[in-house]
Order: sequence, then structure tokens, then C-alpha cells
Amino acid sequence: MTVSHYVEAPDQYRPDPGDPPSVFLAGGISHCPDWQREAARALRDLTVFNPRRAGFDVDDLAASEYQIAWEFHHLRVADVTLFWFPACDPALTVQPITLYELGAAAATPERLIAVGADPGYPRAADVRLQLGHVRPGLTVHDTLAATVAAVRAAVRR
Repeated sequence: MTVSHYVEAPDQYRPDPGDPPSVFLAGGISHCPDWQREAARALRDLTVFNPRRAGFDVDDLAASEYQIAWEFHHLRVADVTLFWFPACDPALTVQPITLYELGAAAATPERLIAVGADPGYPRAADVRLQLGHVRPGLTVHDTLAATVAAVRAAVRR
């Protein structure tokens, strides 16, 4: 990965003065395409927190506990959170962890979020409708590129 500040689970972020703004990549991992790689490349001038990691054994309770703690911490230190709901096999996942994280972030008005849902994501309408109530005026984008652009706009504010 060619990004200037890239932190992939399970590595910990160690901030340095002058680091660029940070973005957490929240979205489907299990049974989903590796959209995080594309987003990290597009945001290579920012500090990127990527929860997707190679060789993760979801059946290892200790690894899962560490992963959840890693995500909890980095979600809270990130300047902005990019939520992307890719089109994955709905029989395998509708990305419940990401929906939970989005609900928590959306209900915290000071948290900067950028949200996108692929039109093929089976709960895209629900994401739009729920956010319309808790964050009126927040656009839910149809492409990862548009969601990345929304991250950049949030960072500039």
C-alpha cells in the first residue's frame, strides 16, 4: 500500500505532530470485496485507519476481542469516518457491525461521517431512510469515489 500514513489492524496509530487528518474505513469486510484498498489509495495523502487485515481468524475469540478494541479506539480518534456499504452476497452478510457503527456515529452530531451505499447493497434504502431522520441533509452516495470526495470535503471544513 502506497499511502503516507497507513495504519492497518492490528497495528496501533502513533500520532506525530503534523500528521495529516485521519480517516477510518468502516464497511463490509467478511464476504465483501476489498474496497478498502481502493479507498486507501484514493486517500493516500491522509492518515488511513484500515480494519481489514490479512489472515484474520474470526473464530479466534482473542483475535476478535483485540480487533473490536482496535476498531473502537481508531473509530474514536479518526477525524472522519468513511462508511461504505459494498454490494456483497446478502445471503452471507448485510454488514451488521457496520450498521451498528454507523448508528453510533450518526447519533453523535460532532462526529464527521461520509456515507455511501452501493446500489446493489440490499439495505441501501434503510441506510438512506434512517440517516434522513438522524442526520437530515447528509447525502448517502452511490459510489465509493463520491464517498471519498465527501471525506475530502469533511476534512476541509
